[in-house]
Amino acid sequence: MSTVVISAYKVTNFTDGGGHFWVYMQYVQGLRLLGCEVYWLEQLRPVGDPEREAQLVSTFLDRAKLFGLEGRTLLYARDRDREGEAGSIRFIGRTQSQAEAILRRADLVLNFHYAIDPRLLAWARRTALVDIDPGLLQFWMSTGQIHMAPHDRYLTISETIGTPAARVPDCGLRWIHTRPPVCLELWPFTYDPQAEAFTTVSTWSSTNWLKLTENGKTVLRENTKRVSFLQFVELPRHTRQPLELALYLVDDDAEDRARLEHHGWRVRDSREFAGSPEAYQSYVQRSRGEFSCAKPSYVEFQSAWISDRTLCYLASGKPAVVQHTGPSSYLPHGEGMFRFTSLDEAAQALATINTDYKRHCRAAREIAETHFDSKRILESVLNAALSADTGAAAPVAEATT
Repeated sequence: MSTVVISAYKVTNFTDGGGHFWVYMQYVQGLRLLGCEVYWLEQLRPVGDPEREAQLVSTFLDRAKLFGLEGRTLLYARDRDREGEAGSIRFIGRTQSQAEAILRRADLVLNFHYAIDPRLLAWARRTALVDIDPGLLQFWMSTGQIHMAPHDRYLTISETIGTPAARVPDCGLRWIHTRPPVCLELWPFTYDPQAEAFTTVSTWSSTNWLKLTENGKTVLRENTKRVSFLQFVELPRHTRQPLELALYLVDDDAEDRARLEHHGWRVRDSREFAGSPEAYQSYVQRSRGEFSCAKPSYVEFQSAWISDRTLCYLASGKPAVVQHTGPSSYLPHGEGMFRFTSLDEAAQALATINTDYKRHCRAAREIAETHFDSKRILESVLNAALSADTGAAAPVAEATT
C-alpha cells in the first residue's frame, strides 16, 4: 500500500468554498479506494487573528474527519520572511519532526501548490506537480511570475501542453497528460426529471489578472468568470430554460448582480447555497444540469481544460453545457455534454437536452464513468509518478480510456 501526501492549496482559509474543497478530495478519496494511505498537507495563510485562525483550523479538521482524514492532516504556517532569509515553518497540532517523518516515509507527494516551500519537497522521497491551471501555469512560469521548485514528475490536465498544438511554452519540462478525476462512489447518479434550473457555482470578480506585454508595454487583462459570463448575459432571453448562478459576490458586485437579474438570470449567494462540501454537493445534485462559462485564459490557451465542477455534474447525471476550451480527443459534444462557442450554440444545446432529458442524463453519467473515474485515473497517475523510467512514458490519459 502506497503512502501519498496531497499538497492542497488554500482550502483551510477558504471555508466558504465547498467546491474548492472537493477539487482535492476527489484525489484523496480515489487514492483511498485504491488502498493508499493518504495525508493532507496545506499551508495556512496568516490572518492576523489567533481566534480566527483557530476557527479556520477547527472547521477544516471537522470536514476532514467526515472524509476519513482524522489524524492525517499536516497543516502548517510560515513566519514572515526576513530579508534574504526564509521564515520558519510551524506545524499545527504536530511537531516539525513528526511532520518531517511522515513526508520522508511517504512514497509520493502529489503537489497542487505551485509556490510550495521547497524545504517541504526536500523531505519527500518522490514529488509530482499536478497542473490544474493549464496554460496559465506555463504562462506564469515563462514570464517569471512564478518560480517553481523542481519536482520529479510534472502532470497536467491539458491535452496540449508540451505538444506542438500548445499555445504556451513547455518551460523545458516533460509534461505527462492526465485527466481530472471524480470519485464516482461519492457522486452517485441522481436523476430527477422535475429539476428545474441549469446552474453553476463560481466566484465572480476577483484580483485575477493576466500581466501581458503588448507593443513593448506591460498591460493587465482581467481573467475572471465575470468577464466571460457578461459576454453571454443575454442568454436567458434566448431560451425558456431557467438559468441560475450561485456566485461568490461582494458588495462591489451589486451592479453586476442587478444587471444579471435584469437579463433573466437567477442569482444566489454561493456561501449560502454551496459554502460547505455537503451544501455544494446537494446544490449540484438538485440541479437540472450545468451551464457555465470558462475564464478567458482557458479559452485563449485552447488547452481542452474541463472544470472539476463540471465532472461533479456529469457524475450526478446532470447534462453540462460549457464553454469550448479547445479541440479534444475525448471530451464529447452532442450527448450529455455540449461545448459552445456562441450564444446561439448555448441556447440550442439547452433546447436539445430538454427534448430527451433522460437520455442526456444517462449520457452525462456515462461520460464521467468512461473518462473521469478517479480509481482508473489515479492508478495511472501513481504508475507515472512512481515509475523509475525517465524516458518517454505513455500519457496517463491513454491508460484511462
